[in-house]
Amino acid sequence: MFKILSINPGSTSTKIGKFHDDVMQDSETVIHDASQFDHMQSSMEQLEIRKRDILKFIEERGESIEEFDAFAARGGILPPLESGTYSVNDVMVDFLKNKSHMDHPSNLAAVIAHDFAKKTNKKAYITDPISIDEFHELSRISGFADLKRNSLVHALNMKAVARIIAKEIEKPYEKCNFVIAHLGGGISIGAQKQGKMIDVNNANEEGPFSPERSGELPMGEVLKMAYSGEYTAKDLKKKFTKNSGMKAYLNTNDLREAYKKAKTDPKAMEVIHAMAYQIGKEIGGMCAVLKGEVDSIILTGGLAHSVDFVEMIKEYISSYSLVTVVPGENELEALATGCLRVLRGEENPRTFSFQEVNHS
Repeated sequence: MFKILSINPGSTSTKIGKFHDDVMQDSETVIHDASQFDHMQSSMEQLEIRKRDILKFIEERGESIEEFDAFAARGGILPPLESGTYSVNDVMVDFLKNKSHMDHPSNLAAVIAHDFAKKTNKKAYITDPISIDEFHELSRISGFADLKRNSLVHALNMKAVARIIAKEIEKPYEKCNFVIAHLGGGISIGAQKQGKMIDVNNANEEGPFSPERSGELPMGEVLKMAYSGEYTAKDLKKKFTKNSGMKAYLNTNDLREAYKKAKTDPKAMEVIHAMAYQIGKEIGGMCAVLKGEVDSIILTGGLAHSVDFVEMIKEYISSYSLVTVVPGENELEALATGCLRVLRGEENPRTFSFQEVNHS
């Protein structure tokens, strides 16, 4: 039996899970007082606070980090990578600390895990970070020659649920075709062909609107806003990724609250239905990417807990393929499972390397 600690930092919380093999024994979501981060310029400055809270979780259970066989960390904002589980090394830690193009709390996870691993002479791993890139070449063509589409995807959960459903339908994962919809604060909908995510919408820029993100927008109207003089680039980015979607219409990013509003406000139900409509439309497009050869459409993420919302989406997609539902994000479990495959020798860990390109 292997004892694994999973670490998943978010913007205002750190999720921690203790596993014996792939069975969670205990977990906690530590909610951080946002005020203690207010004076900090970057997420990496939160390192010692996050580490302290993880150690507190372990110590409160009468244990120590020395008792763990490995540490499974959420992958941060890394360069485009092949799918799989990666050993956390000094090069990855340096990249996350100093070179990542996006300041994001997930960058902390591997840095913390690497520190624990070095102190205990154990190993730390990440599995399927969001920069996993398995696009085929047609997916990269944007329609504007100076820009190409990039693969940014909720890969960890989407790959994990694909393995679950492949097992349920008794078909090898590498031979399955799935359309997978991760339905959360951001929405990623991807076409997975024979184990490879060959196309997916960028949840910050494309696809359906979500509880707080705008999804794809009319370009002409966006340009008018951008050059109106009323907004900075930072203002617009925040507006489109944090204060749009359902939140902009209904003043909430909580689907449960939206349904409560819908009991007395027909406009609220119209917005919910529009989100389901756009999700169904994107799923249909990904079925076309797979030329209709779809083993299952998988609905996952936090919004998939809502039976009513799932049924609303099914009205648009049930004729395309079998629809399966795996609610929640299951990220702690996915991290532990990826780590376990390496510990058991079922998968060889990949090595992260990075060489800066000089464009001068």
